[in-house]
Amino acid sequence: GVIVAIGLIVWAVFHFLLAKPEEETDDAYVAGDVIAITARDPGQITAIHADNTQTVKAGQPLLDLDAATADVNLAAAEADLAKAVRATRADFSQVNASGASVVQARASLSAAVADYGRRQGAAAQGAISGEELAHAADAVKVARANLNLAISQQAQSRSAVQGTSTSNNPAVLAAIAAYRRAAIVRSHMHIAAPIDGVVAQRTVQIGQQVAPGTPLMAVVPLNRVWIDANFRETQLKDLRIGQPATVTSDTYGGDVVYHGKVIGVGAGSGNAFALLPPQNASGNWIKIVQRVPVRIALDVRELQRSPLRVGLSVDVTVDTANVSGALLGEPATQAYQGRATDGNDPAVEAKIRQIIAANR
Repeated sequence: GVIVAIGLIVWAVFHFLLAKPEEETDDAYVAGDVIAITARDPGQITAIHADNTQTVKAGQPLLDLDAATADVNLAAAEADLAKAVRATRADFSQVNASGASVVQARASLSAAVADYGRRQGAAAQGAISGEELAHAADAVKVARANLNLAISQQAQSRSAVQGTSTSNNPAVLAAIAAYRRAAIVRSHMHIAAPIDGVVAQRTVQIGQQVAPGTPLMAVVPLNRVWIDANFRETQLKDLRIGQPATVTSDTYGGDVVYHGKVIGVGAGSGNAFALLPPQNASGNWIKIVQRVPVRIALDVRELQRSPLRVGLSVDVTVDTANVSGALLGEPATQAYQGRATDGNDPAVEAKIRQIIAANR
């Protein structure tokens, strides 16, 4: 009895007086991003380059879709671009032709006016008839009308190309946009990994026809996992952002200890964001201690040595001795993004310049 009493006293001293303040929970799990790989355009799967459990790097091929239709559309867009460049070049030539027509019409008007003046003098001397003089006057009116028509045609031809060149003419720009769109669709026939990670949830087979938005597989970046520790609301009093935490997993046991820190506390309890949240204001209810998710970041180097998988169970202990930290997480400052296809592919832009130069 004395030995038991002494043992209890020693335990109480170390547990309540000498032990550092901390909060712990075993209701904690590994969480991480699950990058969805989806089809952006319709097509038929022709090749699968990565399967479940395999590690991929950003930019590594994952899937190929049948590109026959996309190739045809790209060739048609190339032809339309060449046609637009040639049409624009013809418009510039039309400006020069209309200028020559204006010069010719002015010369014809000058000749008609001079002829009419001579015939007026001859008519005054009775050398020509009045009918011939009237014909000369009509010739002046026709020449003046031809000049006005040539000037209008010149203005019309100039309006199509004024302030532009062959490269930035609206018709050419529209054809360039159509070619870029076709090139983007063609690039979607080859699907690459947007980020480093492990392939999971492959749901497609070779020969399957997929529609835009169809989930194909997922890539999980295991070097960027974190812990969602669900602490009871009675444990949140001394929890602060930045407090150190230790994590042990059921996979490795106590042989591997991860070190991390608290980076955020959930905005509500799990029940608040459930599919069917409780309605405690109606009917009978029983008060239950709620749990709030606390996010804990892990050391990347430790994850590389002993990788964790999403969904694994862990035990978390947070050192709450230092309560000077913030109660709310830091504001978002950096975007988390992977590699995606855009319309500024250098190869596509070089091809566009080549088509314009060949048809200019």
